[in-house]
Amino acid sequence: SVTVTAGFITVVVGDDQSDVAVDARRWARLAAAVLAAEARTGELTLTFVDPDEIAALNDAHMGAPGPTDVLSFPLDADLCAEDVATAVGPVLLGDVVVCPAVAAAAAPTHAGTLDDELALLVVHGILHVLGHDHAEPDESDRMRAAELTHLVAHHWHGPAPAAFRHEQEQHPA
Repeated sequence: SVTVTAGFITVVVGDDQSDVAVDARRWARLAAAVLAAEARTGELTLTFVDPDEIAALNDAHMGAPGPTDVLSFPLDADLCAEDVATAVGPVLLGDVVVCPAVAAAAAPTHAGTLDDELALLVVHGILHVLGHDHAEPDESDRMRAAELTHLVAHHWHGPAPAAFRHEQEQHPA
């Protein structure tokens, strides 16, 4: 595993899969940058897993069969600033679990490249840990705007590539 600490932010990244090469330090730095930009402190874990592992987590925690691309498990992320200031020990923001194999399959019709897909999933998962949601259209709009802001600032360091899309292309069954 790789741990990146930036001020009062700690990101621990584990790579528990072998399907896709993952630069754990790079994704830890992206996660830390997003947390800093969101003015959040504490510890976040980011784990890359294989399709079988994420399918088991998806079934156990979401009641959904099969693998998915990302799952988020908030812990202390909803603590108010006063609670964080008086907390004893580290604030555990939560866990983000990403499946690079699912990301690789989705990338061509979604974010465009595997690199951009993984970046989007990392940012998306962190925003869920921090309380963002996309169940309602206005929530979805705010979350997508936050995702794009973080990707532009901390992943691309410039405008989004032309091939990037938030919406996955739908193919007829």
